Amino acid sequence: MMELDERKLDPAVALSSLDETAPREPHRLFALKQGDCFAVADAYGDIRGSGDGFFRDDTRVLSEFRLTIGGRQMSLLGASLSQDNVLFTSNLTNLPIQSAAGRDIPQGAIHIERVRLIWQDRLFERITLSNYSREHSTITVSLHFAADFRDMFEVRGSTRVKRGTTHVAKTEKESVMLGYDGLDGLPRLSAISFSQAPDKLSDNRADFLIAVTKRSQKVLYVEVGPEVSEAPSRDRFRAAAARARFGMRAKRRHGATVHSSGRVFNDWVERARADVALLTTELPTGPYPYAGIPWFSTAFGRDGVISSLQMLWLNPGLARGVLAFLAEHQATETSPFSDSQPGKIMHETRKGEMAALRELPFGRYYGGVDTTPLYIHLASAYADRTGDMAFIDKLWPSLKAAAEWTEEASRATGFVTYQRAAESGLANQGWKDSFDSVFHADGRIPKGPIALVEVQG
Repeated sequence: MMELDERKLDPAVALSSLDETAPREPHRLFALKQGDCFAVADAYGDIRGSGDGFFRDDTRVLSEFRLTIGGRQMSLLGASLSQDNVLFTSNLTNLPIQSAAGRDIPQGAIHIERVRLIWQDRLFERITLSNYSREHSTITVSLHFAADFRDMFEVRGSTRVKRGTTHVAKTEKESVMLGYDGLDGLPRLSAISFSQAPDKLSDNRADFLIAVTKRSQKVLYVEVGPEVSEAPSRDRFRAAAARARFGMRAKRRHGATVHSSGRVFNDWVERARADVALLTTELPTGPYPYAGIPWFSTAFGRDGVISSLQMLWLNPGLARGVLAFLAEHQATETSPFSDSQPGKIMHETRKGEMAALRELPFGRYYGGVDTTPLYIHLASAYADRTGDMAFIDKLWPSLKAAAEWTEEASRATGFVTYQRAAESGLANQGWKDSFDSVFHADGRIPKGPIALVEVQG
């Protein structure tokens, strides 16, 4: 099994500090999420392959996605997310470039709008070019793309001794397929499709010669998904956007509605509900708020419990979904590798290649000292809030097992303590689980067992 550098798994360590050569972006990053997919890009809409990308099931399936006009990056006018977190929009204009015929095109003559969304494992993008000059122009529009199929933990800085097989790109008239076979036996694919055939298409770039007459617009649609589907089009983009917005609206409407005479307060509430809805994924057990984008876009026990406790007054259905999921994934056996014991509640789950191969323990990991008592607390708070005793009765065997684990964990000293059972696990297992978050007054790292004040009843 590979050795993991705990420093590189610590969310408090910035990626740029791990890789001095990574380019420093001058603009903020923007995130989209839907289901188990999310995308992180800069204000230009570009993915450059440092810590950004398009991710599906803890794998980066698009590590580069850059747009250039006339061979140059564009000038940024502005970028934003829609109020419901469904659409990302970037407004750009050209720098001084030359047309395909060699004629000079001044800066600001062409406006470029990129609109992007994610729906059902696919990234949809609409690129609109508007010519505000009085001249007809044929310009070269280029999309640069790549897929490194890195596991999330590789993107975060972990190194691997061996990786799977990356396939030679397969180019068709209007699409290119990028593929990788993981060591876990699973194929991972990224199909990039265009609404019109590129004038030149290689395994990492598509060039379009687009004629934009004066005072007119041209639109290009692009999709990235696990397979080649129908050709991207205006209808497909609009249908995906409508369904994504409808789905988000339905999530935002769960629970009570709060409205006041204060506009700022109302905006704050709606912004918060939209953010929670963005993080929430519908699982077979019900809604579950994922821990955060990008590194933690998955189910975490502690984060799910605390988020649903915070939302309990407004939307108790979120707590029900969290309780159902955690009960279904409660530990039933002892495993040093996963830090599990019967009755313990899950800390984290992952779907990537490294987790599947057990190169790290986070496929289903139980190294959280407070998650189990927090689970019991959430069940009690949910019962008080809703009176839904039928659901609590269904949970009762799970709650009893969780209480028994908590009692056993405190039997020796009277304190609920933690100490990882294997070197591959987390050294610290409280809310701050970086390797150096608990230390003696002289800076020495304790060996444990460790009892955190906030965990004790």
